[in-house]
Amino acid sequence: METDISSSWDIDDEYEKFIRRMNPPRVVIDNEACVNATVIRVDSANKHGILLEVVQVLTDLNLIITKAYISSDGGWFMDVFNVTDQDGKKLRDEEILEYIHKSLGPDSCFIPSRKRSVGVSPSTDYTSIELTGTDRPGLLSEVSAVLMDLKCNVVNGEVWTHNTRAAAVMHVTDESSGLAITDPERLSRIKNLLCNVLRGNNKTRGAKTAVSLGSTHTERRLHQMMFDDRDYERSDQDLADEKLRPKVTVVNIYDKDYSVVTIRCKDRPKLLFDTVCTLTDMQYVVFHANVDAESPEAYQEYYIRHVDGSPVNSEAERQRIIQCLEAAIERRVSEGLKLELCTSDRVGLLSDVTRIFRENSLSVTRAEVTTRAGKAVNTFYVQDAAGNMVDAKTIDAIRQVIGQTILQVKGGSELSRSPPQESPTRFLFSGLFKSKSLCNFSLVRPYS
Repeated sequence: METDISSSWDIDDEYEKFIRRMNPPRVVIDNEACVNATVIRVDSANKHGILLEVVQVLTDLNLIITKAYISSDGGWFMDVFNVTDQDGKKLRDEEILEYIHKSLGPDSCFIPSRKRSVGVSPSTDYTSIELTGTDRPGLLSEVSAVLMDLKCNVVNGEVWTHNTRAAAVMHVTDESSGLAITDPERLSRIKNLLCNVLRGNNKTRGAKTAVSLGSTHTERRLHQMMFDDRDYERSDQDLADEKLRPKVTVVNIYDKDYSVVTIRCKDRPKLLFDTVCTLTDMQYVVFHANVDAESPEAYQEYYIRHVDGSPVNSEAERQRIIQCLEAAIERRVSEGLKLELCTSDRVGLLSDVTRIFRENSLSVTRAEVTTRAGKAVNTFYVQDAAGNMVDAKTIDAIRQVIGQTILQVKGGSELSRSPPQESPTRFLFSGLFKSKSLCNFSLVRPYS
């Protein structure tokens, strides 16, 4: 059976390549059509997931998509994006313009296989570790300490937390060789020890650990991991916080056999990628869409059907779409103070830094770990243990330990200049609690 499925995928891939050769995509980049943005038009043969491919290329370049118009009803896909750089300016960099042409145009090698839905490809540079489990105090520090003890160096990684759940994708190398870890026994030991750490004392929700020599698109993979972990499911207490969540509606247009999804929420970088990624992974096809993010509030409208051609056909399905899109938007919300660490990379660096955060009762809501030319460039979003603004004295003390020039504060206006107030402790991925009882914890963070 597995052989038959593999053969079917190969045939589908060859057919997609044939259609692409017969109808090569066309990319037009226009800096004159719009006053305040570069207009990118993409026309190509239509296939499931193509919208996500295009959005992913633009998002990976850290471009801001201010408007988008999508139409793919039929065999042809037509997209128009208004984009700017991070400073709100038109795209003038020739290297970026050429990269967009090569990535989306007729010479593109971006032809995903159904077998590699998140772009899995072999890597000899590092070993990829995927972790999902229940969030609890000090978890990131524990994971980092285990990896250090196992002689693993974290060279890249990203950590998300949402709705009491935690997910991470980490790329590690062997301490001595600096290469990927390939020994099966060692990989099995890493997997088992990390799974024990993730599981902890939790008996109601499981933990998952995967180790491989493949590379994926990290952010898309994190969305899939948290979706598979059902982080979109809310408790009865959570349902009371409806006003704090994004506004998502799903209605049917019966004479057109479409379901219309509308989203209104505070705009932020990569919002379009997050919503399109979720719709794609839920097996919905976007036939038409209108996106407007020129104001602080973003508006997105999608005309969708399931891949089987049907619109949303039950209240349970409608609610599931709403919950999953809300979760996709909330996962990347950057709550807390942004800290950037830049120093020479070494084994155990992540473990040491997160331990210091934990000892000073800081809670990490999100983390990004990168290594560039021997330099570690890490970003952490932190709050105090109660989920409030971080006290300035605490940050000063941490920077004294780590190094004033090594750890920089971004967005210093979020620092609290008054002593922190006593309140029930709320933790996220690497917080340290001081309360005497776990019943004082509130595990849910609101959307803002």
